Amino acid sequence: HALAKAAMEEGLNSIGIIRGEELHDNLNQTLVDVQSDGMLLDFISRELYKKKEETEFIKSLEQKYGDFYLIPEGGKSKEGVLGCSEIVKEIDINYDYIALACGTGTTIAGIVKGLPHDKKAIGIPVLKGGNFLENDIKKLLTPFDKEQVNNWNLQTDYHFGGYGKTTPELFSFIEEFETNFNIPLDPVYTGKLAFGILDLIKKDFFPKNTSIIILHTGGLQGKRH
Repeated sequence: HALAKAAMEEGLNSIGIIRGEELHDNLNQTLVDVQSDGMLLDFISRELYKKKEETEFIKSLEQKYGDFYLIPEGGKSKEGVLGCSEIVKEIDINYDYIALACGTGTTIAGIVKGLPHDKKAIGIPVLKGGNFLENDIKKLLTPFDKEQVNNWNLQTDYHFGGYGKTTPELFSFIEEFETNFNIPLDPVYTGKLAFGILDLIKKDFFPKNTSIIILHTGGLQGKRH
């Protein structure tokens, strides 16, 4: 969504490789938006999408579209980590923890790279079985000699069934949170994040007098149908 907008503003052509051929005739609002911003959508099967990082698949895209700059899913790259590390510089209040939702792990890798040594990061994976992200995050940090730092961890119990999955409990929480704080949340990322952090607070996970930044990473366009 952000990429399509940025490409339009910079006068660049953008192509979105979309998982799920069945979506072609039933665009969600996010895909409607990116099309209106000029992004060309290419729908591929879910089986083929699993091969998105393989050389053969990337070569097939080159044959189809010519020369291009490839941005991996979730911006999962050294450049993505560098970009996300800039977020830390934007925070001008004192804190002990930065908490954020995790998809590919790129954003938390960037946060860890940018964190001062006395601060910590907590990731809430929104995918079921999110423990695998730990190795992915370490790999993303390796070029920066930070794969061994121990000032971050993942809390994997707040996925609500998996990526894009929701429950009545989650929707009820989001509604109550928005009423109490007037801060909108989405059910895919930030809703699970806020639920998880507040639950950890109830369970005394954090020391007393801890200051926690809950990083709202957007995604609100995903609330529309």
